[in-house]
Amino acid sequence: MTRAEIKSTRLLQIEALLLDHPEGLTQAQIASRLGVHRSTILRNLADIQAPVSEAHGRYFIDREAYLVNLRLTLHEALSVHLAGRLMATRMDRANPHAAAALRKLGLALEALAPQISRFIRGSADLFDNDTKRQDPHYLQVLEQLTLAWARQHKARLWYRSVETGPVKEYVFCPYFIEVNAVGQSTYVIGDIEPANQIRTFKIERIERIELLGEAYSIPGRFDPDELFSQAWGIWYTDQEPVEVVLQFSPRVARRVRETRWHRSEQVVEQDDGSLLWRAQIAEPQEMMPWIRGWGADVEVIGPDRLREGMIKEVESLTVIYRTDDGHQALPDALDGAIT
Repeated sequence: MTRAEIKSTRLLQIEALLLDHPEGLTQAQIASRLGVHRSTILRNLADIQAPVSEAHGRYFIDREAYLVNLRLTLHEALSVHLAGRLMATRMDRANPHAAAALRKLGLALEALAPQISRFIRGSADLFDNDTKRQDPHYLQVLEQLTLAWARQHKARLWYRSVETGPVKEYVFCPYFIEVNAVGQSTYVIGDIEPANQIRTFKIERIERIELLGEAYSIPGRFDPDELFSQAWGIWYTDQEPVEVVLQFSPRVARRVRETRWHRSEQVVEQDDGSLLWRAQIAEPQEMMPWIRGWGADVEVIGPDRLREGMIKEVESLTVIYRTDDGHQALPDALDGAIT
């Protein structure tokens, strides 16, 4: 190998070492691991392309500024675009990091697929244009949680669970960050101390966050997919799941079959063309908005408390949509159009 090739290889080795040691390494430690003199390491650190910083004699990589090297096929790039597109159309807050990621993806595809590149860059605009809510506080909290998660450092949170409730303080160890497209919200799941209980916090409700220097570790048994396996969205429980049974009318049967709504669902077509839909759900109450969306084309068969909840909804709607004389109030455009 030439001297240039040897140096290039060593720079990559130093970068890999520092990535593997987020706590940092001294110049002597790096030299010892690579079998070279300390002065060589000092010269190499000046030439390395990664964002290397020094504090108290230890060198480390700034993980916020570090650029990840990623090579994608056309089909892999499209998959990333579809995930970003879903986030761009469903989340209501501006996110310049997501916008930058999609723009980089679009630019990378410019020579390979210029039309796809153009549309991906257009999707990026959805993250930071005027249609999104500007919420610097939310973004700052999300950034701090990401750093805590990446560094595995505990954080102190000040959280208000409901709008009029008190603000509570927690020492928190983030295990996972999850998004819920239906509620257009982002959640962080982790352990609170000293209770040692798994909790889920809605990031939009975190009023203040402070990173702590104390490290933590994510238990090997923690599996977010298993945790949410019986949830409809974000709600999970230690209790046994509840069987939800719904009857869909023939009019929407095809649409219901087009999508797998829950991993445990079972769908049986009835003689009249309707569908009997069953699933094991951790907390059925979380399904209410989805069930309401089907209107009169779905009937809740069970469990009883979910059916009773829908009956109360119907009674409330009946009050809202009836006039003083007891007749149904319809917009002029619909009056006479319903039989």
